[in-house]
Amino acid sequence: MIPLQVLAVASEAFPVIKTGGLADVVGALPAALAPHGIAVRTLIPGYRPVLAALPRARTLQTLELMGAPARIRAGKVGDLDLLVLDAPHLFDRDGGPYSAHGVDFPDNPLRFGALCQAAAAIARGALAGEGGPGWRPDLVHAHDWQAGLTPAYLAYDGGPPMPTVFTVHNLAFQGWCPASLLGPLGLPPEAFGIEGVEYFGGIGTLKAGLRLADRITTVSPTYAAEITTPADGQALDGLLRTRRAALSGIVNGIDTAVWDPAADPALPARYSGPAARARGRNKAALQAAMGLAPKLGTLLFGMVSRLTEQKGIDLVLEALPAILGHGAQLAIVGTGDPAFEQSLRTAAATHPGRVAVRIGYDEGLAHLMQAGIDALLVPSRFEPCGLTQLCALRYGAIPVVARVGGLADTVIDANAASLAAGVATGIQFLPVSTQGLVNAIDRTAALHAGAEAWRRTQRNAMRAQVGWARPAAAYAALFRMVVHG
Repeated sequence: MIPLQVLAVASEAFPVIKTGGLADVVGALPAALAPHGIAVRTLIPGYRPVLAALPRARTLQTLELMGAPARIRAGKVGDLDLLVLDAPHLFDRDGGPYSAHGVDFPDNPLRFGALCQAAAAIARGALAGEGGPGWRPDLVHAHDWQAGLTPAYLAYDGGPPMPTVFTVHNLAFQGWCPASLLGPLGLPPEAFGIEGVEYFGGIGTLKAGLRLADRITTVSPTYAAEITTPADGQALDGLLRTRRAALSGIVNGIDTAVWDPAADPALPARYSGPAARARGRNKAALQAAMGLAPKLGTLLFGMVSRLTEQKGIDLVLEALPAILGHGAQLAIVGTGDPAFEQSLRTAAATHPGRVAVRIGYDEGLAHLMQAGIDALLVPSRFEPCGLTQLCALRYGAIPVVARVGGLADTVIDANAASLAAGVATGIQFLPVSTQGLVNAIDRTAALHAGAEAWRRTQRNAMRAQVGWARPAAAYAALFRMVVHG
């Protein structure tokens, strides 16, 4: 069977460039799709770290994009087949992919508009003759607002229909820019309308993908339902309700080779089940690394998170007396809002040995956190999918999650019925409030006090299907339906 050829378009992909879960998904999905007869090439911007990771990338095509020459280059990193938009005037700069010193690059609309233009050109055959006779994709899979204009360029270029799927990883990031950029972005006047890219008097790049792609996916079934409501639709719920038949939710997975407690090089002690001795060694190493008191019997809560209001960091700070009241410890790793960073530093200084914070992100420490903590806090006000709770399940850390989005879809609450049935994997709570979180902390402490129930819940968690097998099968079926149906 000839593989279905898919062009994925995204602003980041692990392991070459990552700021969040988007990169993990974009980096892992191609390999997961390959057994289903789906061949993916992934187009990303040529940031400095990306080009450094591909020193022998070959140039396939030269284009004029946003007033200057750009090259489409090709290379592989592991199993990831990459196409890189090498446009120095757009991507060769200090800072991260989207900002420097906490300030977004003002030309981001043009930078990612160029990425979408390149994607549309590839979809129309710009690489024909490369990689096989007349290579071109059968379908374009665009991710988030940075790739949202790709369906628009394909819709308005006068060419034949090109099958497109648009995946929303977080509806809150919408890529709005002023209408004055319609011309610089190379969009025709007819695109500026309610049925096109117009959004609140400007250009909505996320809205463009939602309106013009053949199918829309988001990263969990519950989030797909939530975003059609005024409460969680971020002003796009009306559009999403009109496109409900084209909208579906597919839960993310994690790379179970990268996240494998039995083979993880970041762990002092590796394990394949809820081995108390191995997890105890990892807990001791984590406590030492974070400056916590070396007390193995103490309930240790942890977070690996962006430090933002969405993630409920304010709720954790307000619930700190409840955590300490149980004699528990708290370790947090992440970066985000400077006010939250300072509040966490203050909490750590006020409660030395019991509260610890590491501002920043360290991949190895993130792995040790999952292997050393007893329970992972994820009190998000909204969460499209979440990956950290999937890692926690894999490593036998009990996830304590708000009952929203993908958290609701991936964690089975340890209530009386699920405990009796032997299927519980974590703790869920509503409402998403300080008192809701305090109640969940109380329930976690009670579960932890019962060694047998706690160990059974850990075993269930570690048996949970958190890899890409089922999501990849769902994506493969969707892609084939869009192309052939």
